[in-house]
Amino acid sequence: MTTVRGRFQRLFAQEDLNFLLTNRVPRIALTKAMGRFSRIESPWLTRLSIAVWRLFTPLDLSEAKHQHFRSLKDCFTRELKPGARVFDTRPDVFASPSDGIVGATGSVREGQVYQAKGFPYSTAELFGPTQDASAFEGGCFVTLRLTSAMYHRFHAPADGTVEHVTYLSGDTWNVNPVALKRVERLFCRNERAVVRMTLASGQAIALVPVAAILVASIRLHFLDVLLHLGRRGANEMPCSAPHAKGQEMGWFEHGSTIIVFVPRGFELAEGIGPGVQVRAGQALLKQVG
Repeated sequence: MTTVRGRFQRLFAQEDLNFLLTNRVPRIALTKAMGRFSRIESPWLTRLSIAVWRLFTPLDLSEAKHQHFRSLKDCFTRELKPGARVFDTRPDVFASPSDGIVGATGSVREGQVYQAKGFPYSTAELFGPTQDASAFEGGCFVTLRLTSAMYHRFHAPADGTVEHVTYLSGDTWNVNPVALKRVERLFCRNERAVVRMTLASGQAIALVPVAAILVASIRLHFLDVLLHLGRRGANEMPCSAPHAKGQEMGWFEHGSTIIVFVPRGFELAEGIGPGVQVRAGQALLKQVG
């Protein structure tokens, strides 16, 4: 199994082939089909699907709360054993909302941020026409990429209240590094949700979960709603949902990306930088001054 998996991974490491197979395909149709397939409840089909999944990725289910899954979706959105993710309780620490690999980081300058070197995009376009992104001018952003094998649930990074969600339908480009170097403004093109939150300190933050190919939907518990490609246009969902640091907010039904935005007064936590793998609860940013 290890040898076969290694061969598949080396094959898909070829950038041109990776981009062709994961982007030059009917992305939305495949994503919708994957959503339907992943919900089929069949023990033998689920076991077979997980075995095939392991050919392409180092899937580790040892931390999963349960080892038997009703469907592939059940495995994608698995809970972990109690204590598997511990959130940093220091009040000046902004914890990582999810597991992930740190991508682009930096400051928001003149409404511009980067998805990859030489590929800027605007916060106004990312947030959509109804949202004001000016609160983050001069602040920091951190991109967290979740691979398909990772824990897919995301959590509140600090104490605060979610006050508004904007869901923006869009495309489903792959969000891996190969695509980020080739597709301009990729995050602005894909399906995404803009989750606006006010921290207990009064500071405004935003979490922007961005979907990708084969990501069937985004679940937000506090709205009791499943956000999916069938919801066309911009959907505005005001709310008032208090969250304690570490409280589960929702999940992806595959792997994708969360972009974190904070205002002035934050900096990257020690050891955080592009390429670093983090776990939910780990210090991601910290307040300064």
